[in-house]
Amino acid sequence: MTEANLTPEKAIANLLQKEDLGMRYYAAWWLGKFRVATDEAVNALIQALEDKEDRAPDGGFPLRRNAAKALGKLGFNRSVEPLIKCLDCDDYYVRESAAQALEMLNDTRAIAPLMKLLETAVDGEELTKYGKGTPLGKPHPHEPYEAIIEALGTLKAKNALNLIKPFLKHPIPKVAYGAARAMYQLTEEDSYGEILVTALQGKELQLRRSALMDLGAIGYTSSADAISATFAENSLKLIAMKGLLESAIAKETEEKDSIHPEAVKIMELMDSLL
Repeated sequence: MTEANLTPEKAIANLLQKEDLGMRYYAAWWLGKFRVATDEAVNALIQALEDKEDRAPDGGFPLRRNAAKALGKLGFNRSVEPLIKCLDCDDYYVRESAAQALEMLNDTRAIAPLMKLLETAVDGEELTKYGKGTPLGKPHPHEPYEAIIEALGTLKAKNALNLIKPFLKHPIPKVAYGAARAMYQLTEEDSYGEILVTALQGKELQLRRSALMDLGAIGYTSSADAISATFAENSLKLIAMKGLLESAIAKETEEKDSIHPEAVKIMELMDSLL
């Protein structure tokens, strides 16, 4: 069944049936993509968080992952507790999806359980493989630290500062960038934003893209020139600039300026990228 002829009612029915696992997986994704924010959809997705039938070759739970992502997009706070339970799942990617969903829901109930995952961080860890060494296991850190740290930053969890700061030196660059992003959100100290500005000069395109998105997410307006000049797709630079512009406009509201100078500069840079 294609996106064009699938309805919310049919997608929910597909998710609740047990015979076709592929149909269930697709239905969870569809409900999230099209923001089917109904009680029936949320109930079905919460139920899917405990699914044991859909197992991947690596031992994970693909349906749970999609259900968690969808619940984050739908914005129902009664999803928070079921998603918190997912942070204890054996599947690394379920834990990652749950952390990302909890960030989107922006409910402070998630702070303590997210912090708990950082408290058990492995010092000097090497990459491990999900699936207890199975050949199909994928390399990743002990926990989905990037997602956890970014969620704590969004949740304004200032009591997590001492837990997050050591990750600025994490060997995986995207985790270190996530820590810089969160530290800026929690302290508003420019030094953390400048870590991400420096990352825009890195050799790897994927890492430059990651830094772009982080700078846009935190609205670090001082990075506008660096974003404009970095070697990456203009479409991504515009997305990051949009985050900066929203931050500058917020300053206009706070300072009651008619047009904040930073906003004008950012709009001019955005025009130059079109």
